[in-house]
Amino acid sequence: MIVYAEVEFIIHTAHSLKEKRAVLQRMVTRTKQKFNVSVAEIDHQNVWQRTRIALVAVSSSKAAAEREINHALHFLQSNPEWEQLEFYREYL
Repeated sequence: MIVYAEVEFIIHTAHSLKEKRAVLQRMVTRTKQKFNVSVAEIDHQNVWQRTRIALVAVSSSKAAAEREINHALHFLQSNPEWEQLEFYREYL
């Protein structure tokens, strides 16, 4: 089972692409280290206060893949430096 999720965030504290990328890189790296998911920025690469992140989990069961995605999403949402705008999930 493959679970795919997209999440869009606004980074209120970022006032440049450098500040945005520092926040984004820190969260993407930590998410990859803590959870069994793949993570990448897929949109708004040149916009300094917005980002869209894709997460993918692959497992032999839907429950395990969904659990991993949910833990990773909760971790991303807990960051006080950004606010979630949109969320999308798909099962493949």
